Amino acid sequence: MDLFLIRHTKVDVKPKVCYGQTDVDVAISFLTEAENTKKQLVPTQFDRIYSSPLKRCKKLSEYLFADEIIFDDRLMELNFGDWEMQNWDDLRNPTVDKWMNDFVNTPCPNGESFIVMYSRVETFINEIKTRKIGNIAIVTHGGVIRCILAYLNNEELKDAFKRKIDYGQVIKIKA
Repeated sequence: MDLFLIRHTKVDVKPKVCYGQTDVDVAISFLTEAENTKKQLVPTQFDRIYSSPLKRCKKLSEYLFADEIIFDDRLMELNFGDWEMQNWDDLRNPTVDKWMNDFVNTPCPNGESFIVMYSRVETFINEIKTRKIGNIAIVTHGGVIRCILAYLNNEELKDAFKRKIDYGQVIKIKA
């Protein structure tokens, strides 16, 4: 089974703002970016298409695929809780420092930790692996893609953010 991990395009949010599970819209450059993403997929046909239900992924999945899209909450980005829509530079306190030193295990205030997100993503991947479907497209977020790659490549979660994943990037991997 081949997975095509597709990160959403740029969002309409100021730089350095933490937006996680906030349902932000896509940037004005959406059509150009979506077309560039589409070029990375040709000529592949997909047996199943999954997407995060958040607007930035939903719009891209609907633009890319005419087929039925399955929206799954497990593909949503990390829940940053109280930090959602806050500027990272304004979040300087001991709680942020603790999270920065151990984001894998430390939850955001009223949010989740990376290991919690990883667990929901792992459940999703294990479920689709049992179905033995051919090509699967997954339109999701950078954090979720990092979880999938860490899981399938048996990598340490603490190293997940060493990998750069661009907006609109497509990563193909065997599952």
